[in-house]
Amino acid sequence: MNVHDMLSKALAASRSPVRPDSETVGRILLDTADALLKSQADVLSANASDLSRMNPDNPRYDRLKLTGERLADIAADMRNVARLTSPAGKILSATVRPNGMTVSKVSVPFGVVGIIYEARPNVTFDVFSLCLKSGNVCVLKGGSDAELSNAALVAVIHDVLKKYQVDTAACTLLPASRESTRILLNAVGIVDLIIPRGSSSLIDFVRNSSRIPVIETGAGICHTYFDRDGDRDKGCEIVYNAKTRRVSVCNALDCLIIHEDRLDDLPYICRKLKDRQVIVYADSRAYNSLSGQYPDTLLMPAAEDSYGTEFLDYKMSVRTVSSFDEAIEHIARYSSRHSECIVSESSETVRTFIQLVDAACVYANVSTAFTDGAQFGMGAEIGISTQKLHARGPMALNELTTYKYIIEGNGQVRI
Repeated sequence: MNVHDMLSKALAASRSPVRPDSETVGRILLDTADALLKSQADVLSANASDLSRMNPDNPRYDRLKLTGERLADIAADMRNVARLTSPAGKILSATVRPNGMTVSKVSVPFGVVGIIYEARPNVTFDVFSLCLKSGNVCVLKGGSDAELSNAALVAVIHDVLKKYQVDTAACTLLPASRESTRILLNAVGIVDLIIPRGSSSLIDFVRNSSRIPVIETGAGICHTYFDRDGDRDKGCEIVYNAKTRRVSVCNALDCLIIHEDRLDDLPYICRKLKDRQVIVYADSRAYNSLSGQYPDTLLMPAAEDSYGTEFLDYKMSVRTVSSFDEAIEHIARYSSRHSECIVSESSETVRTFIQLVDAACVYANVSTAFTDGAQFGMGAEIGISTQKLHARGPMALNELTTYKYIIEGNGQVRI
């Protein structure tokens, strides 16, 4: 079947008057989570084949890699989504006009949602669960790096959909080719929304090439500012967790900003990073503070490109500032508006930081590793939006709906 036919079938599925009710959708998702774990051997085998074609030193390798533990996490997220209430059909507001007609604002699915993503097979299940629960059809365009992994995951999904007699076009996986991407980005009148998941280059390409509305899930260039009033124990744990929990994700820490009054605490704050062989690119003052107290093989002088870089690796830059305002200026210059953090015991400084920093998620004394739909109680997320129109931050069920107005009356006419 060619790509045009696949997209047409997805559109037909989105317009089908026969839809599973909310209870059935919940059962489908729970059964799919169970089926994933039962098919673990096949999925991991397919993933191993994909991994064999990628250099382990590639930052995307960790994102591509599936393990039994990661599959269990994916299944757990799907179960979380299954238990949430669908936002589709929710009355957002309702008023009765003086002439007696009722005007209601009602949440509705977008229809057909296209997702373009790279070596992130977990996205396949996250997108399917959120789209099915919110009443959307998903069209998946994964990268060639994860071609076999995505096919194995979608096979699991289709087996469950067939069991419930649901059109498998509700979860359509396009061929992993550039031509598929081109056709998808030009499917005006068929696809309602495009969401890219991946590198900044992929996101830029989709934004510049799509004839369909795009919601950007931007790259994560994340900072943590250790203020002059910061608690060094909190700072040490937050920096270590944000940097090393999983380096290949968009909420991983890229740059530590430290107030000059606390440079003597920098070796303590960074002390655990050496256990994970984190390379630190430090400016001159931070370098002098760390020299002799952080392994020489892991300590490098910072260059201009050490800042504003999403490392996706065991690498981190350090910038020394002389004031709070300088920290804010650095973030404003280099941030991707994803996730930013302050470590400070000053409530006034924290309040000002939260007010001034322009990002989807702003943290105070909490690791940026929590930028994740499941961690926010949303079950899972389809991406982290860094734009300001329609959705910002983790995009979950509510963000996969738009709305329409329903006007009801009894023969009213306008004079």
